[in-house]
Amino acid sequence: MEFIKFTNVEKVYKTGVTAVYNLNLEIKKGDFAFIIGASGSGKSTLIKMLYREEKPTKGEIIIGGVNVGKLRNRKVYKLRRKLGIVFQDFKLLPKLTAYENVAFALEMYGLPKEEIRAKTLKALDLVGLKEKAKSYPGELSGGEQQRVSIARAIVNSPKLLICDEPTGNLDPDTSLEIMKVLEVINDLGTTVLVVTHDRDVVNKMKKRVILLDKGTLKKDYAKGTYDKNEKY
Repeated sequence: MEFIKFTNVEKVYKTGVTAVYNLNLEIKKGDFAFIIGASGSGKSTLIKMLYREEKPTKGEIIIGGVNVGKLRNRKVYKLRRKLGIVFQDFKLLPKLTAYENVAFALEMYGLPKEEIRAKTLKALDLVGLKEKAKSYPGELSGGEQQRVSIARAIVNSPKLLICDEPTGNLDPDTSLEIMKVLEVINDLGTTVLVVTHDRDVVNKMKKRVILLDKGTLKKDYAKGTYDKNEKY
């Protein structure tokens, strides 16, 4: 059974630009998929609609049985509690340690300190940074900072992890290390979606590849690569 389903989805911005057009797509629970395509192909709009930063103009987006587009604004936070989001620029708080950055997400929910500590250390351990818990972002490499942002995104055990260009600021070796971390998280049952321009990462991972072109689904490979004949 599909976990995420786009049915005839269209997104037209107030400027008149159609970012997504007649998109039909299904993603099953536990999938790991790359979303690729040229700039302006609709990748960012697609994921923004998943976490309800944007609403579809037409069509339906269902996540775990919930029609995301029809969620009332005051209930969007409930959706986002079930999601983890990782960005290219890390978005870490510089005056907080790695531990504090990850724990902050749980403190917002008012969880007991003991539970926060256990979940935070578990998340840091999962991304290989438990020993750097007391380090500040400025003391960490770019790859380590991205690992902290991943730990923060998964600390509440989300059903879906959305990564928007997570390796955009990293060197090739570090990029592959980050992908291996995401693979471990996926192996534990989390559905992972990665928007990327990184050809090498996609080719080495051999995961599902969803290619968007001018807002439409152009190709969907079960275990794909960046096709050399395609223009991105």
